Amino acid sequence: MKREFLENLKIGDQALSKELIDTIMAENGRDIESAKKPFADYEAIKEQLKTAQDGLKAFEGVDVKDLQDKIKTLNTQLSTKDKEWQDKLNGMAFDGKIKEAITAAKGRNAKAISALLDVEKLKKSTNQDADIKDALEALKKDNAYLFEDDSTPPPYAGGTGRSTPPSKYDAETAKIMAAAGLDPEKD
Repeated sequence: MKREFLENLKIGDQALSKELIDTIMAENGRDIESAKKPFADYEAIKEQLKTAQDGLKAFEGVDVKDLQDKIKTLNTQLSTKDKEWQDKLNGMAFDGKIKEAITAAKGRNAKAISALLDVEKLKKSTNQDADIKDALEALKKDNAYLFEDDSTPPPYAGGTGRSTPPSKYDAETAKIMAAAGLDPEKD
């Protein structure tokens, strides 16, 4: 609605007052703004539609069946890799158990002891910790040299004979040094 229309509008012989026109125009402005409100994000929605249409254009000519087959193949490869990594992690954890058990049993060489154990049988065991301990005990009985002995060694016994300590030089070198005027007992 335009202000000119209201200024030219007459009720009877009398024109509308300026205050009445201002009130009508203010109410009309509020009505117009409330009518615009639902369409306020029209430009944003229009931009989103254009972006979506451009995105869909990128998929024109794409074979959906081929993509589904690729997705299945990639999912299969992913699950295979996951299984391989899980097996590696389990193997590392098992190796750690073996090394800890060998250390606890006071093994001298973990690599040599591991080589003598039936590792595959121990991996498949349901109670690995107990079976590893039993296998190490059996190995300790058969190959005690691979494990440290808990008993104290006998005390060192020095020699009982009387012999002169050897000199730095053998007899022939000492004679040559003496002939040259050098003392073989000194450095």
